[in-house]
Amino acid sequence: MSRNVFGEELATCCTSPMTGFYRNGVCETGPQDSGTHVVCAQVTEEFLTFTHSRGNDLSTPRPMFNFPGLKPGDRWCLCASRWKEAFDAGVAPPVLLSATHEAVLKFVSLQDLKHHALDLD
Repeated sequence: MSRNVFGEELATCCTSPMTGFYRNGVCETGPQDSGTHVVCAQVTEEFLTFTHSRGNDLSTPRPMFNFPGLKPGDRWCLCASRWKEAFDAGVAPPVLLSATHEAVLKFVSLQDLKHHALDLD
């Protein structure tokens, strides 16, 4: 069973659009996932602009890859290193901690994630 940053069962991030490295709606990772797509983020316009400037256009649909293109408010499993890069630049999107895989803690602290959490009181 995959675990989130709290050591609990990993929740679903999003199924519309279908996200996750394995396109199962969950931010799971495995040996084939060189990008470590484990951060369940709710993307913002600011983040989409930032990641596009870094060579990763997440806004443009790519039908051949069954990728609809993201718009602000969509949830998506982001690469841990990209989220960290956005965090360092001050443009990190909010995250759903219950759906963010514990592997992210190799890249960023739980405290930093909590500052961007959607699901904390």
